[in-house]
Amino acid sequence: MKVGILAGGYGTRLAEETERIPKPMVEIGGKPLLWHIMRYYEHFGFSDFVVALGYKADYVKRWFNDYASLSGDLHIDMTRGPGVGTSNGSTRDWRVSLIETGLDTGTGGRIKRILPHLGDETCMLTWGDGLSTVDLDALLDFHRSHGKLATLTAVRPPARFGHLELDGDQIAEFDEKPQAGEGWINGAFFVLEPGVRDYIDDDETMFEREPLQRLAADGELMAFRHYDFWQCMDTLRDKKLLERLWESKAPWKVW
Repeated sequence: MKVGILAGGYGTRLAEETERIPKPMVEIGGKPLLWHIMRYYEHFGFSDFVVALGYKADYVKRWFNDYASLSGDLHIDMTRGPGVGTSNGSTRDWRVSLIETGLDTGTGGRIKRILPHLGDETCMLTWGDGLSTVDLDALLDFHRSHGKLATLTAVRPPARFGHLELDGDQIAEFDEKPQAGEGWINGAFFVLEPGVRDYIDDDETMFEREPLQRLAADGELMAFRHYDFWQCMDTLRDKKLLERLWESKAPWKVW
């Protein structure tokens, strides 16, 4: 089964980093966020990736080319001329297709463009800017159990501020920045059937709007509830949080 990853947006809310590189390539612990996402999928046995590119696509292509050729040992035979070498590096056992999907294409348009590369079968899909501890095996089992076209992972968003339980003027309970106790949001980490293509009109379509709304109205969209860690990287504040987690014990580091 293949995994699609959307990595073509501008990432304007993280302009401190994205003026020079695409958001999925912003580094956490010395490796791009995209690498962390792929390592997490690999842990569950998914190693065939289709990455939808747009903004600064050349940067992503160069990074993967360098990662494949420069990881591990490099052996160069100077007697055979410049630029001739072999590598027995320690790169991942990945198959990666980097697909140009347009600079200003919406998320739905990007998905429709990469669907042919994902094959005419069930596939995984996620955004290139979020990390989680979602159980991908359980997610897939849940999707197969209901027989609908699409499953999204529903998460409780992290609260920005500490939570207080008050008893009059006395603080009865204090919880620093917990997950929100109420409400669910789209945490991505989708499982999709090929039929979702019929819900995407064109390049301008945003998947989070009309396609998901229509899928829900038709009874073809199901939610897999995830109660544990989930964090997107929209701002510099989010990046610094993920860096701190990586330096201590990153919840998503299961490898």
